[in-house]
Amino acid sequence: MSASLTIRHSGDVAVVDISGRITLGESSGALRENLRGLMAEGHTKILLNLSGVTFIDSSGIGELVSGYVSVAHNHGRVKLCCLGKRVRDLLQVTRLYNVLDVYEWEDDALRSFV
Repeated sequence: MSASLTIRHSGDVAVVDISGRITLGESSGALRENLRGLMAEGHTKILLNLSGVTFIDSSGIGELVSGYVSVAHNHGRVKLCCLGKRVRDLLQVTRLYNVLDVYEWEDDALRSFV
């Protein structure tokens, strides 16, 4: 099963709810295209809610990092929240957990955009 992405808004923050598997191919490409689309629409505050992500491979990790950097270069911010144990463990092993802006709860992440 590939990833499913849904975009909603909470104030001036675009929240992308992601569920399923973020892997090489269609799902990592969908993540990239959604982030590009949000930037093109002028969104500078983007929250990726990963609560429904069951698996992420190196391509998916690459897209997270690439999106994070692309948005930052366009004077925006990307934050992650609600990581499942497997995704959290993977980000900790790759040491990206301390590089990316990660929050345990969506409400905390939304408040941090002030």
